[in-house]
Amino acid sequence: MSKRIIEVIDYQPEWRFEFATEKECISSVLTAANIYAIHHIGSTSVKGLCAKPIIDILLEVNSLDTLDSESAKMASLGYLAKGEFGIKGRRYFQKGGIQRTHQVHAFLADSPEVKRHIAFRDYLRAFPDVAFKYGEIKKAGALMCNNDIDVYIDYKNSFIKEHEAKALRWKSASKNHQYSD
Repeated sequence: MSKRIIEVIDYQPEWRFEFATEKECISSVLTAANIYAIHHIGSTSVKGLCAKPIIDILLEVNSLDTLDSESAKMASLGYLAKGEFGIKGRRYFQKGGIQRTHQVHAFLADSPEVKRHIAFRDYLRAFPDVAFKYGEIKKAGALMCNNDIDVYIDYKNSFIKEHEAKALRWKSASKNHQYSD
């Protein structure tokens, strides 16, 4: 069995276009009335931030049951449905096999998980110094984790938790800070 390689690379401008292309594909196969919004999240959505080259997509839906009934439509785009995959209320889809290229995190529209992801993304976009520090942590974690995703995630966890909390407070205090995908 192949082991996933944990690699963090410099920011790639084409990540924006890869997201836009995938957003169109997803929009074309799922029931439009169920899609509330599709956002580019994760490190690939923050200009200048290094990242694992995986496009993270946040899909806000009006009904998880409707989305569940459309798993075959996501499969037609190459996505593997993984259910909640460790996060209650989420539907997770991954594409690209062991070295995945895209992952979709779907939640009910306006849920706390959606707010958390968007706040963190917008915070990193608004504070490049924080994004730079996060990038340094990501690079160090990738170098020391020996391709163990759990070690990599644990290495970043305290930074993420601290800055997610700051991001939520910042977002709440400044409702007008909304960046486009």
